[in-house]
Amino acid sequence: MKYYIADFHIHSKYSRATSKNMDFDTIAKWAKIKGLWLVGTGDILHPQWFKEAKDKLREKDVGIFEYNGANFILTTEVSCVFQRGSEVKKIHIVLIFPNFESVEKLSHKLGLYGNLSEDGRPTLNIDTKDFIKIVKDTDEDIMIIPAHVWTPWYSLFGANSGFDSVEEAFGEYSGYITALETGLSSDPPMNWRLKQLDEYTLVSNSDAHSPNKLGREANVFSKALNFYEIKKIIEEKNKSLFLFTIEFFPQEGKYHYDGHRKCKVRFHPKETKKHGYICPVCGKKLTIGVLHRVEELSTREEGEVPENAIPCKHLIPLEQIIADVYRVGESTKTVEREYLRLVKCFGSEFEVLLNVPFEELLKCALNKRVAKAIVNVRNGKVKIEPGYDGVYGKISVILDDAKEEVKERISLFKEQFKENKLDKKGEIVPKDKGQLNLF
Repeated sequence: MKYYIADFHIHSKYSRATSKNMDFDTIAKWAKIKGLWLVGTGDILHPQWFKEAKDKLREKDVGIFEYNGANFILTTEVSCVFQRGSEVKKIHIVLIFPNFESVEKLSHKLGLYGNLSEDGRPTLNIDTKDFIKIVKDTDEDIMIIPAHVWTPWYSLFGANSGFDSVEEAFGEYSGYITALETGLSSDPPMNWRLKQLDEYTLVSNSDAHSPNKLGREANVFSKALNFYEIKKIIEEKNKSLFLFTIEFFPQEGKYHYDGHRKCKVRFHPKETKKHGYICPVCGKKLTIGVLHRVEELSTREEGEVPENAIPCKHLIPLEQIIADVYRVGESTKTVEREYLRLVKCFGSEFEVLLNVPFEELLKCALNKRVAKAIVNVRNGKVKIEPGYDGVYGKISVILDDAKEEVKERISLFKEQFKENKLDKKGEIVPKDKGQLNLF
């Protein structure tokens, strides 16, 4: 089956802490490498990025624009920072626009609440209720999606600055919310634990700050769509057209579990409660993670699936799979070589990760263990070590072939040494992610 994969939430070179390679040429190139049918522009409220977009993008369908063989949709993320009562609230919200005129009109209004030129993701001093009202009064077709809803900071349910419900955050304007974004720190099964979210469709996006991170989370549709069709399908939770979301393993986040880094204590929320929120090693208070926040607000047990939920698939990016097999860094020539070979053989990364049969992968892969690893990830055969208290989690592929691994490692070392691709310490020389030459 042909999939139409969309990643709505990314950033441009005008956002802070973002690669200088996040320009339209590089984004278009990587969208094709990844196999994305549609990618958000990101940062469309930034005046310079808006100008570049208007100069380069040409409308292909209603609200869908084309550049260098890639399809774009007009999107941005804004940061609402405001005081409500005695508390400071911080929430990020993704907007998806039907046209440039809508962007321009909203820019004029939001410029009163913050400097749109300062950052691709502008910070606005405005309450979420007032923000939604302004957006809807400008153009009621603009899609409104609270971003990465469980991150500790800057999110709807954030433990440090969020709310306990959609209604508490948006009040009488809650009905205008198009969908909720799971973010890298949560996945649909975590969100399904809250009955209050059953009426909302869950979407997933990469929030990419560099080109090779595009599509690490995404949304999968059954056919090509225009802006209004996408909006209707999301709002109505149409499972025949919105097939599934592609998810990062949330356990890889550095605040998924509770714990204490110095003492190497990592707890599931239930264990934290048993220990009275205190580290059993040093007696200090444990750092509380994202899963704990979900547990606090949950009204369902783990594993329960609400009626009409859009399913999801957890994947590991292809570069990460290859690096895991070879036990080298992702930014190495070894990974680049295998990655390029597979993408050239089958057309895109998503085609490799989702569709190509094992026998075909074996024919193309330089290392047959990579083919095994790809299929194992599809089947959920992975080892998970959840992150905690600032320590990133680790998701690794289970292969169970130690002898083959040793042979491959020896062969790899000999080859790299012969080609002089090792530095003085014996490390493989890295490549520049933004300059991958494929198309």
